[in-house]
Amino acid sequence: MNYVLLVCAVFFLSSCQAKTNSPDMNAPSVTIIEAVEKNQLSVVREALKNGADVNTTDKSKRSLLLIATQANNQEMAKLLVANGADVNQQDQIKDSPFLYAGAAGFAALVSLFLEHGARFDVFNRYNGSALIPACERGHLAVVKILANTKGFPIDHVNRLGWTALMEAVVLGNGSKKYVEVVQTLVNAGCNIAIPDNDGVTALQHARSRGYTEIAAVLENAAVQNGTKK
Repeated sequence: MNYVLLVCAVFFLSSCQAKTNSPDMNAPSVTIIEAVEKNQLSVVREALKNGADVNTTDKSKRSLLLIATQANNQEMAKLLVANGADVNQQDQIKDSPFLYAGAAGFAALVSLFLEHGARFDVFNRYNGSALIPACERGHLAVVKILANTKGFPIDHVNRLGWTALMEAVVLGNGSKKYVEVVQTLVNAGCNIAIPDNDGVTALQHARSRGYTEIAAVLENAAVQNGTKK
């Protein structure tokens, strides 16, 4: 009888030890936010499968998709949008996945978000579109995508009183990539005559800065539009 009790006790203790040493028992719990930050696709996929909110936010109101976007984690972004993530959800400083991708020059993500409901009437903290900072920073690939997207507000004016064209001229350096940005905007039909808050046009700014190639692009456009000054 004692032998039987001893065997049962050993079996019971062994079972408890096995459960204690289980990887699942010892693994620290990871929130879905942390999993996105660490680009743990399988963990995020499982969490979403089990009912996690795809639009969960962190303490700064950054959505999971915005966190993935800021890290340019394209596969994570694809997983999240496939599960219904809002590409327009803004954090406490008004960044959204779509706006941030445009400003950062993440062309692949811009295209992805355009395919998943990107809105053109949601603006950043400067009341700017995704195109305006892309032009400022010379992100030509993004400029080409957005400037040629049907319905995109290419001539939107931000809080500073500047259009995308104006920012490309005033905040650019006149180099080749900015010439291409300006040419792309002109080819897409931007209004070159919209002045800044002081009444100065992009062409006038280009001339005053000695950006001769940009000035030439704008002068040619002005001739074609019959607005040369």
